[in-house]
Amino acid sequence: MTTTDTPPELQFGWEEWVGLPDLGVPALRAKVDTGARTSALHAFDIETFGAASKPKVRFTVHPIPGRDDLIIPCSAEIVDRREVTSSNGDKEMRYVISSTLAVNGQSWPIEITLTNRASMTSRMLLGRTALRDHISINATDRFCQPELNYDVYHHTKKMREAAPKRALRICVLSREDNYSTRRLVEEGEKRGHSVEVINTTRCYMALNALAPEVHYDGKRLPRFDAVIPRIGASVTAYGAAIIRQFETIGTFCVNGSEGLIASRDKLHAHQIMARAQIGMPNTAFAASPRDTGNIIGLVGTAPLIVKLLESTQGKGVVLAETRKAAESVIDAFRGLKANFLVQDFVKEAAGEDIRCLVVGGKVVASMKRTGAEGDFRSNLHRGGSAKSIRITKVERDTAVRAAKAFDLNLAGVDLLRSEAGPKVLEVNSSPGLEGIEKSTGKNIAGLLYDNIETRVRPVPIRRRKKS
Repeated sequence: MTTTDTPPELQFGWEEWVGLPDLGVPALRAKVDTGARTSALHAFDIETFGAASKPKVRFTVHPIPGRDDLIIPCSAEIVDRREVTSSNGDKEMRYVISSTLAVNGQSWPIEITLTNRASMTSRMLLGRTALRDHISINATDRFCQPELNYDVYHHTKKMREAAPKRALRICVLSREDNYSTRRLVEEGEKRGHSVEVINTTRCYMALNALAPEVHYDGKRLPRFDAVIPRIGASVTAYGAAIIRQFETIGTFCVNGSEGLIASRDKLHAHQIMARAQIGMPNTAFAASPRDTGNIIGLVGTAPLIVKLLESTQGKGVVLAETRKAAESVIDAFRGLKANFLVQDFVKEAAGEDIRCLVVGGKVVASMKRTGAEGDFRSNLHRGGSAKSIRITKVERDTAVRAAKAFDLNLAGVDLLRSEAGPKVLEVNSSPGLEGIEKSTGKNIAGLLYDNIETRVRPVPIRRRKKS
């Protein structure tokens, strides 16, 4: 398709098939109205977003008349806001955008106003400024140009491949101003998206069947294209409830509520991995003090690892060098009424583990973490060091399977290299970006946005029709 300032002469009837490729709308029936100055597009859910210095507008289009269940989400920069008078004399302030009009292999930029034309048969009106001097009008005929059809909207794969990149409104659920949060904001804004950091614990919910909502600081939160959860361990339950509310609304969440809850509960997580037949250190759990000797026997001989069920960043993880030491640690945890696991200590790992970063079902980066001198834990938060590492196919497959078992789109999978093959220690649903970006030199935030942009491209969405 060629774009020129002065396209060759075309003849239009009073109705023509056109395309708006910049908006991901390949086929639309438009009414030609030489009495109108600016073109108008029938749009729903019109909403502004982005910086005040460069505002954008989001809206949805129902390309097929009578098919309100089929929608295409769109976004564009606002070039103006002007008053428009309709044919019946009504005045309305409308947002104006610029987009490409495509007809019969030719294309040129036009200005379009956004309005709700639900009562109109035509989904678009072509005004004088879009027609220019190179188009002659045959007011008694229609479809002088080649006719398109709506079949294209039923080929989701083709629509996804041809869909343009659009500005998204992204929510980062986070209570912390740390490296990961800042990188997600920086990378998103660099791509033209609007990224808002929302404090998880300041959100609250309106629970009802017809219009579930998430509120924040006294206002209903706008419609986001995607939510990136960065939920701290101390607010797992409430964070999961907020994510679940976004899921109810229909927002794409990078990681879902169920995966977050399961990954944070060490016992539940190990049960999920066992069910998926994912290699992990021998693990045992019991509630009764009388079973101390039995659970030690199930795991093996000392040294052993005793780990709190909700431990993070290496906290609440103890290495017991002898059986007697293991019994003492277990008694201490029980005295605190804390739930814990007992695990086999993989000696050959020698204080090292591997963090695999999985995005969209692929390992995009991996690093080897080594504990500080004298510390068996390799967590970077505890003074450990990291460097980029090449992993084996078996390790890669194990990491991918582990992330899939929890249905996580973004996951940090920690594994040990043992004589029996890779052993997964943990699947982290809110992995930090700093260590792995700095050690591997990879733009992990960018890779995550690549995945988000693919998942929320403006392909047709079919909503269930009301019976």
